[in-house]
Amino acid sequence: MSRRPAPQQTYRLPLPGHALITAWREGYGLAEFRRDLMAGLTIGIVAVPLSMALAIATGVPPQHGLYTAIIAGAIIALTGGSRFNVSGPTAAFVVILFPIVASHGIGGLLIATLMAGLILVALGLARFGSLIQFVPYPVVLGFTAGIAVVIALLQIPDFLGLAGVELGDSTLHNVSKIALALPTLAPAELGIGLTTLATLIFWPRLKLPVPAPLAGLVVGTLVALAILPLGIEVDTIASRFRWEFQGQSGDGIPPFAPGLVVPWHLPGPDGVPLTVNFALIRELLGPALAIAMLAAIESLLCAVVADGLTRTRHDPNAELVGQGLGNIVAPFFGGITATAALARTATNIRSGAATPIAAVVHALVVLLAVVALAGILGLVPMAALAALLFVIAWNMSEARHFVHTLKSAPLSDVAILVICFLLTVIFDMVLAVAVGIGLAAALFIRRMAELTHTRRLDTLNGDLAHRLPREVALYAVNGPLFFGAAEKAVASLRVVDPEIKVVLLDMHDVPSLDATAIVALQSLVEELRSQQVGLIFIGMPARMVMKLRRAGLYRESGRVAAVRHLDHAARLARHWLVARGH
Repeated sequence: MSRRPAPQQTYRLPLPGHALITAWREGYGLAEFRRDLMAGLTIGIVAVPLSMALAIATGVPPQHGLYTAIIAGAIIALTGGSRFNVSGPTAAFVVILFPIVASHGIGGLLIATLMAGLILVALGLARFGSLIQFVPYPVVLGFTAGIAVVIALLQIPDFLGLAGVELGDSTLHNVSKIALALPTLAPAELGIGLTTLATLIFWPRLKLPVPAPLAGLVVGTLVALAILPLGIEVDTIASRFRWEFQGQSGDGIPPFAPGLVVPWHLPGPDGVPLTVNFALIRELLGPALAIAMLAAIESLLCAVVADGLTRTRHDPNAELVGQGLGNIVAPFFGGITATAALARTATNIRSGAATPIAAVVHALVVLLAVVALAGILGLVPMAALAALLFVIAWNMSEARHFVHTLKSAPLSDVAILVICFLLTVIFDMVLAVAVGIGLAAALFIRRMAELTHTRRLDTLNGDLAHRLPREVALYAVNGPLFFGAAEKAVASLRVVDPEIKVVLLDMHDVPSLDATAIVALQSLVEELRSQQVGLIFIGMPARMVMKLRRAGLYRESGRVAAVRHLDHAARLARHWLVARGH
């Protein structure tokens, strides 16, 4: 009798633009466009100050953050897998990108972003989008809280108006530099920072249609302009940054749309264009992997939250491909690393967005601000931007969740949370995530190993003892047999009563079997064979039997067998005993 072959699962290529295509198929009309237009205008207004602030926090001129929101924001919206995600520069990347800029300049950052985009596309094509669920919550909470602390620390010099502070990629070094520069505190800068911070905190309570980030920067800018006639000048975007492009130059932000650039032609840390070679690629590969991993985590978490708020479903693999395409194209227009931003996505949803067109409108609003309002944007004080980043850092830290987890989570999860937090603050996020996931995996393995156990049933159940010959012992294994539990589960079978000649091993409750378990079972069979004891597996699925056969463990009369039911095993055991003369 021939067996019908099992149907093979065919690989499906993630469809770029999955979210846009799905929305279009469901019907897109004038009503949906109006909703997208209003939502796009709202998040575009929010994105302008955030993009500038985050670019400056990263260590690059503010226009690069705006270019990221324009180029990457539009491309990811059109090609991604989430209907409501809004992408652009985010606070989570500051701790990764700031050291890259310090070591390799803006050119190195754009090359690393391009490499990260290629990695993200590869992850999407390999259908790794679902792996986000395997990143433990304490790890995510720990490194995001740590990132928030680092971001806040980097803003202290601008907030206080400290002079001569050159920050690096070491937290302890930065703390010492800030402490030494405290005598240079500028009261005017501090006053503008505090005024902006107060506006950002209390503005939402007024429930006015103007977003708090915009209101805060407007108030800070007006205060700076008001004290200017008094002869008090403060540091602004225009006084801090200068641009040059195609023979033109100026202060602040270039008043034209992003143009095509070659990332490796932009300056390195010494102001000289980079030379692309194997050594540079090797140096940037680690940061690029870190960018890609964080972008994947950030964007997919954002998509999951958006699904929860809207009862929709995103395609995680298409989202990774879209994020990758956005990060591949953006560097050729001066854009830095982009990923989905939770705050902007939530604002997008609350503003009534219907499709990814809202994120495209947001990109167009940012483009309009660059072209028409570059001069005004240059008047924004650096202290006001620092205050905005303080608020971003506070919101990102999820302080309430952090404290609640410390109080309510198991001790092992608390340890992972604290370790990830401290490693992020003291060292870097890449080390924190790697160590955190490693610790979480080790704890999970230990917990699973504790669930797997072996016990003898015929001594616990009188009916079984009555049905089986006294030379036969029945054991049951409960739980997965994997490298963390196999040796423990098999160890109890190695000590067999001398009068026992056949061991029955009930495997009904064993869902999986790995290579370590197979080796342990092979070793057990050899040990029992040397003691003239046979072994019969009961209820082992066909796939596990095939694994044992491929490993060289075949059926052997009187020694090894695999059957489906206990009754069959009992009959076979009696047959073996009779054949041996027992």
